Amino acid sequence: MTLPEVSVVLPAYNRAAYLREAVDSVSAQTYRDWELVIADDGSDDSTRAFLSRLEDPRTIVLFLAHSGNPGAVRNRAIERARGKYVAFLDSDDVWAPRKLEIQLDLMRSRPERRWSYSNTTEIDEKSNPLPAGAEPSLYDGWIVEPLLTLRASIATPSVVVERSLLDEVGPFDEAQHFGEDYDLWVRLALRSEVSVVSEPLARVRNRHFDRYSIDRLAEFVAWVRLYGKMAGIMPDSRLRSLCMRRRAEQALVLAGQYVDRGDHAAVARTLIASSTYSWRYLDWWWGAAKTIVRPVAPSPLRSLYRRWRG
Repeated sequence: MTLPEVSVVLPAYNRAAYLREAVDSVSAQTYRDWELVIADDGSDDSTRAFLSRLEDPRTIVLFLAHSGNPGAVRNRAIERARGKYVAFLDSDDVWAPRKLEIQLDLMRSRPERRWSYSNTTEIDEKSNPLPAGAEPSLYDGWIVEPLLTLRASIATPSVVVERSLLDEVGPFDEAQHFGEDYDLWVRLALRSEVSVVSEPLARVRNRHFDRYSIDRLAEFVAWVRLYGKMAGIMPDSRLRSLCMRRRAEQALVLAGQYVDRGDHAAVARTLIASSTYSWRYLDWWWGAAKTIVRPVAPSPLRSLYRRWRG
């Protein structure tokens, strides 16, 4: 049996309104040697009916029990993938027709760079382009530090990676419920340089309300966990220190989220737990003090605090 060159991994959950456009953008690729592995996370809308009607023999559909864990869903698709390369696409995003062709040509020209990503544009719920913001910073080569400081931003549907590299670093961390893509990019960047395409090769849908990342509290819990994990795998003390400081900063934001919800016990737990790795930073103590005082401060002072916090 001839194996496909590229496996496209696409997780889906209740995305019937967008899924057809995503699938069609794979079918429209100028590079044809691909398979599409769709992992459906227990959809209960018309998504499953649409997937059941797909007839392209290059498409594999996995019907899973609902987990709500995007990393786990992608991993089930990766396990079935057979290609030399793995490309990622989300069910509400869209590829440009030459996306695979351009990125594969680039990766073959620089084989020491075992993964790549591209620029992206944003679209709304109706696939209309959104106004362009500031030009993104696109980093290539060794990009661990730009990733850790969030200067480098990599959209999941822009990434293509050698399967062998993915096997070396491991799949998505299923315990990382938010930022699981960022976690994987850092691990890839520790092992290999990356190539980047300045042309936007994916359109990312950023303004609708059924996204996993709608839960802001869980998001910051995950960032605290992620930076703690990164501190444990960085190869030098400078990068480890950077991760620890970022972890301390995210812990303060998390404590502030609990303040906003009126969960004072969680505020205390978060600050006590984070003090074990944040005590060396004077600005953390100042931030922790303001977080503690904010719930009991007079209303005008709370308004000033919110303006200061931005």
